Amino acid sequence: MWRGFVRTSVQQARVAALNLTRHRRRTLLALAIICGGVVSFLLAGGFINWVLWGMREGVIQSQLGHVQITRPGYFRDGTSDPYRFLLGNDLSIIRPAPPFDIRTVAPRLAFTGLVSINDATISFVGEGVDPKAEIPLSGGITVLSGSDLAAAGADSATLGEGLAANVGARPGDAVVLMATTASGSVNAVEVTVAGTFATPVKAYDDTAIRVPIEVARRLMRVEGATSWVVLLDETEHTDAAVAAFRAALPTDRFEVVPWSELADFYNKTVELFGTQVNAVLLLIAVIVALSISNTLSMAVIERTTEIGTSMALGVRRLGILTLFIWEGVVLGLVAGVVGVGIALLLGEIISLVGIPMPPPPGMSQGYTGRIDISTALALQGFFLAFITTVIASILPAWKASRMNIVDALRHQT
Repeated sequence: MWRGFVRTSVQQARVAALNLTRHRRRTLLALAIICGGVVSFLLAGGFINWVLWGMREGVIQSQLGHVQITRPGYFRDGTSDPYRFLLGNDLSIIRPAPPFDIRTVAPRLAFTGLVSINDATISFVGEGVDPKAEIPLSGGITVLSGSDLAAAGADSATLGEGLAANVGARPGDAVVLMATTASGSVNAVEVTVAGTFATPVKAYDDTAIRVPIEVARRLMRVEGATSWVVLLDETEHTDAAVAAFRAALPTDRFEVVPWSELADFYNKTVELFGTQVNAVLLLIAVIVALSISNTLSMAVIERTTEIGTSMALGVRRLGILTLFIWEGVVLGLVAGVVGVGIALLLGEIISLVGIPMPPPPGMSQGYTGRIDISTALALQGFFLAFITTVIASILPAWKASRMNIVDALRHQT
């Protein structure tokens, strides 16, 4: 049974291919329309994929890490009193497990206050960090001037680009950090500006100061850290790491939070771009469907006499319907494969050349764009061509199968 079905399908596909080659101009035009839609969709989707990947990795490697471990309720209630949620200094309880490995575990102490230099005073949001442990977490941080904390002295600080510009601080300047301690008193420390930096998020750069964690502890008069930031070997291992940490750590003492729950701006951007991609997909599908339906309808009109002759010789209406649908199937398969192949080739060429881009909203640095056509996106482009073409062939095929034999035989082209 199956062999007969396969044999019949192959025969019908061969006949459909021969019919398509009989009208080369029309077939090439149809292929060009479908391939153009597929290429446009994949290049646009590939660029958005690359932008989201760069944004994701930039946020992970400059601010969030892959996983953050805190006291329960810190991200919900810690804004008003962060030092009620302090962690200890024993990071050895964070261990790797298959399939993930850990690149670094970095303690951080969050604090806020005022930074002063000469007559300028401005508020800041600070992080006390371990300079050595933070090196793997600095892939998304660009040092604009001076040096980072790992190459600076003990009483040093790095300022976000926007904050440094607002306060007028440059590398080598001495600034005073003032803050309200955990006990409610006011304390101050003097630090030297080691350098300025930029991250993918401009809003962060406008308020951020990073200092060695011992300086932050001395300023706030506390011990420990408000969070432990874990950087994994691969972002794809985040879910596995979260599950392993939650199983290993007591839930009444620790809360394990993946980066995706903290990256609000990134999540909103993904949602926005997803809506745009779906709109582009729908628009291209409509254009391809209308174009291919019109092209196949013209083919039906030109072959009216042939259809009438076939029906007069005993070919059933279902056979005529199947024949034209098979032409849509063959056209969709060829166009899908060719379109995806062209898009992959163009994507590689464009990525080698690069796409110079200005700073997007919310970011401070421009970048050179690339095209990242994933396997899932390529399959989506293929099915866009195939399914749309098959659907577009149904109406012309139905019209061909409903022709009156006598009228079709008398038709003159």
